[in-house]
Formats: sequence, C-alpha cells, structure tokens
Amino acid sequence: MKDLDDIPALMASIGARARAASAELAYASPEAKARALHAAANAVEAQSDRIIAANADDLVFGRDKGLSEAMMDRLTLTEDRVAGIAASLRAVADQQDPVGGVIASWDMPSGLQIERVRTPLGVVGVIYESRPNVTADAGALCLKAGNAVILRGGSESFHSSSAIHACMVEGLEAAGLPLDSIQLVPTRDRAAVTEMLTMTDTIDVIVPRGGKGLVGLVQREARVPVFAHLEGIVHIYLDAAADADTAMKVVMNAKTRRTGICGAAECLLIHRDVADTLGRDVIRALIEAGVTVYADETLAAIEGTEPAGDDDWGREYLDMKIAARVVDDIDDAITHVRRYGSSHTDCIITEDTSARDRFFQRLDSAILMHNASTQFADGGEFGMGAEIGIATGKMHARGPVGAEQLTSFKYLVRGAGTVRP
Repeated sequence: MKDLDDIPALMASIGARARAASAELAYASPEAKARALHAAANAVEAQSDRIIAANADDLVFGRDKGLSEAMMDRLTLTEDRVAGIAASLRAVADQQDPVGGVIASWDMPSGLQIERVRTPLGVVGVIYESRPNVTADAGALCLKAGNAVILRGGSESFHSSSAIHACMVEGLEAAGLPLDSIQLVPTRDRAAVTEMLTMTDTIDVIVPRGGKGLVGLVQREARVPVFAHLEGIVHIYLDAAADADTAMKVVMNAKTRRTGICGAAECLLIHRDVADTLGRDVIRALIEAGVTVYADETLAAIEGTEPAGDDDWGREYLDMKIAARVVDDIDDAITHVRRYGSSHTDCIITEDTSARDRFFQRLDSAILMHNASTQFADGGEFGMGAEIGIATGKMHARGPVGAEQLTSFKYLVRGAGTVRP
C-alpha cells in the first residue's frame, strides 16, 4: 500500500491493481463468484458484533458532524440491517450470472453467425455517502458482473465500511479470486475523490451515490463516464378515480416508511375533484403522522399545513416533509412533474386504466408506478438482489443498476472461411 499522504500515488496503485484484477474476473467462473459472495455473507454474519461496534464509532462521528436524522438513519446499522446485508449478498450470489449471456443472435446471408453477448465493463468506481451497506451491495454487484470495483465510502461511514469490506475480501480469498477485485480507499481525504474522477486509464465508469452536492460535483468534474441521479424528487398523483384505501396506504408508506431514501415521496399532486375529500383526508393523515405539509393556496385552508413557497416545488426533503398542490387534471399533473421532477420515480394512484396509461406514456421517468409505494424504487425490490444506485440518465443504464446493468456487450462473429465479395 502506498503512503496515505501521497494520494495520487495511492490512487494510481489502487487503479492499476483493480485493472489487473478485472482482467482475471472477466473470465472467472460463475461458481467462483457465487462462492465468494456466499463466503462474504457468512463472514458478515460471523462479524456482526464487530461491524456494529465499528458503526457505533461512525455514529459518534456523524453526530459530531451534525448529520440530519435522515442521514443518521442511513448510517445506522442494527442486527437486522447487518442480517439484511448478508441476505443481499446471498441474493446476488444466487442470481443468474450475466457475463457471457447471449443478448441476441442471428445468421446473415453471407454465412456469418453473429451473437451479441454480455461482457464486463472492467473497473467501476463507486463514491458514496453515509450508507455502509453500499460497500457490500456495490462490491457484490460489480463482482457478479465480472468487474473490479474501487469503493470510496463517505467519511462518516469509514469504520463500518472498513469492517464490511474486510468480509468481502474474506469471501474473495475463500473463492481464490484476486483480492484486489474489491478495494476500499483507505483514507477520508477528499483528494482521493478528485483523483478517481480523472483516472481514465484505470476506471471505466463512476457511480456516485449520495446527496445533490456529491453527485453534482461528480457530474461536473468527472472525466470518466458517470451513472448517476442528482435527486429523487418523487411525485405521487392522486387521480380523480383514485381508490381511497389505496391512496391512504400508498401515500403514507411512500412518505413515512423511511424518509431518507431516494424513493421517498416528496410532492403530492391532487386532482381538483377530490381535493376537498380524499385529498383533505390524506393530508390530515400525513400531519397526524408528524409530516409537515407545505400546501398550495387551495390546500392551505387545511388545519396544520404550512404555506408552500416557490422553492418547495422540485425539492428533495429527505425528511418528514412533503409539498402538496391541487392540479386541474392529469395533464396538469404531468406538466408539473415534467417541470419539477428529476426523472427518478413518479406514481399515479387511480382505478382508471386510461389515466394510468396516459401517465405511463407521457412521462419519461426512470421508474413509473401505479397504485404502489414509491419506496419500492429499489434494486432489491426489483429482484436484482441489490442495487448500486438508481440511474436517471438515458445512456446505457437506467433505473436500478444491478449486475446486468454493470455489463456491456461484444459481438462474436463465426464463419467458415467466409470472405466478403
């Protein structure tokens, strides 16, 4: 390991070792990768007490740093959450290996047989804040896809991430895979992030996972391609044909289950025809649950609401807060989402299938939902075992980024002495 004070040399060494490991991982067997992940899951379970003790140090650091309650929730590890990390590792291990999968195949009149098959990206750099579980999720998904990964966790999760990373390395060792396949940057120095963003010779893609400040910085300064979303400005639209029980369950879960995740609802749009009935009932339930509702002029008459300002539209609260406004119809709701949304996740609650179809067709968010909590905007809930993040761009990966989304492809062309006339 290079001197931690010489960040450029340290990162160059990490990058070179990751590149070398990726060359071996590209042809590692599915069985070896699965074996590594199962062994890592066993290690996480065996080291649960040590991981939680390390997390306690991080929680002290986080409180001293003045993290919000939502960020502290992201940072906190409990026995159940550590067990969940192990379960996610096993879920990824048991998935079908994407590498080498045939995407398409066809024969040409020339006699050529052509296949398009999945292949690893190479080296993935992941820069993240707070959530120590990303260490396991990102490491597992990158390994499953045959990629080496360089993990740069947040300063607040330094101890927890290190403890989890040790378990990932234990898994690699058990399976006989290169130990440099999953590397954790061993310093809190932010200069390491700056270096990662320019390591075009050794990193193939950067995935930032964190707040607007981090993701905006990466998108502005990275010379390496980026999979990212800036914010989860998630909308729920209550249509005139919404079922009252469905609306109440979905909105309450989408806002209050966990406020600090990117799939938490941040804006409630209510059709004018149900504003005084269902809309009023939902807003009252939110307020009773401890949610601050920033309401437009129409809804401001509801006791307990706060007046919405211009900056409440298009705002990611990540807290027990939500903006609410009345819209004239579904097209008005669509216009609002297009203007203020972040192309992450948006939901319609309705029993009218034509309204659902219009919402699905005319919005282009990465995830669109109907009568379901936006808290399901998660790779694990999509059957991916885990996710490395939610991508809101339109190039390569979009929505939850799982193992399959961490692959590229190549063409395999077979002939029999075939020549071009």
